[in-house]
Amino acid sequence: MVMARVERYAREIVPAFNAYLYFRIGYGISRWVARLLYRVRLGYADEAGLAAIPRGATVVFVMNHRSNMDYVLVGYLAARRAALSYAVGEWARIWPLQTLIRSMGAYFVRRNSRNELYRRVLERYVVMATAAGVTQAVYPEGGLSRDGRLRPPKLGLLDYLLRGFDPHGERDLVFIPVGINYDRTLEDRTLLLELQPGPAKVRPGSALGNMLRFLGRNLWLMLRSRWHRFGYACVNFGSPISMRDYLARDAVDLQTMDKEQRFARVAALGDELMAAVGAVIPVLPVSLVATVLTADPTAVLSGLELKARVHALMRDLDEAGAHVYVPRRDADYAVTVGLRMLTLRRLVMEDDGLYTPAPADLPVLRYYANAIEHLLPAPTADASFG
Repeated sequence: MVMARVERYAREIVPAFNAYLYFRIGYGISRWVARLLYRVRLGYADEAGLAAIPRGATVVFVMNHRSNMDYVLVGYLAARRAALSYAVGEWARIWPLQTLIRSMGAYFVRRNSRNELYRRVLERYVVMATAAGVTQAVYPEGGLSRDGRLRPPKLGLLDYLLRGFDPHGERDLVFIPVGINYDRTLEDRTLLLELQPGPAKVRPGSALGNMLRFLGRNLWLMLRSRWHRFGYACVNFGSPISMRDYLARDAVDLQTMDKEQRFARVAALGDELMAAVGAVIPVLPVSLVATVLTADPTAVLSGLELKARVHALMRDLDEAGAHVYVPRRDADYAVTVGLRMLTLRRLVMEDDGLYTPAPADLPVLRYYANAIEHLLPAPTADASFG
């Protein structure tokens, strides 16, 4: 009976990777979808650090999770480097999506399962995949950001990745921080609804209705030649973190620690990885404009005043070491495209050349400002940027 359950869990978890589907069909679909919806950009990559990763090392991409588009976007941009094995939530366990996702190397995770046997089977799979050198991609936050901010890391998968790692073995374990940001997150309003107090959450039927209305509006705009892509989507690849070097630096041996000591050490590593991810999150035009407008929601700004404040914010972020993506290397254009996206969505009101946030949509503007909040220098975090 127990072995039958183990076999069932294993069949549920273990992917059925198909190289043709991944590199020919999956890559083509990802590329088409990503470029249809966004102006896709690779903003920054530590090429020297990435090139120095030892041959044969197990590589794990560690990413922030803003949208379900993350799977498509990073899979497309990373395809020339490696095939990624994703940990995917139960939302994707529907036919035929389940079969397609498993064939592209993903494995399914019951994120909130308290079934001890299931957790043991999942742990064993992750340990074996890591020992075999399978390139993986994980979201330490354990789910999508609801308010745009980075969430604290969940430690389950990270602990599993480390359980079978031998710093003296033939393979190093290398984490690559990946930062993702969008000028428009497709699920922004749905995610914000989940923050509302009370028992009423987003029902599957209402979520489906919202999606169909969203698709209908955009198809109607396409038919009228008034549709615009959803701004920029950008990915940054940070400096690799070698577990062999990390453990040697602090003279740590995870295998000899008791449960409490190990948990504390894994938690510290989780915080360090999330800090590294946060440091490479791209700063995009919409987040810049939203940050300025939400700093003083009652202010009424002219176009010139808004540009001056955004330029000051860009300088502050650049001096703080943030990765500011400036399209066309033109700061004025960055403000223009960010403001255009927000006015098209009616999140910002324009009256005779003066701009102010739409009061009812301040939570949506704050969602985009929150994406870069952690990058703001402390003295300017609460300032009005000029």
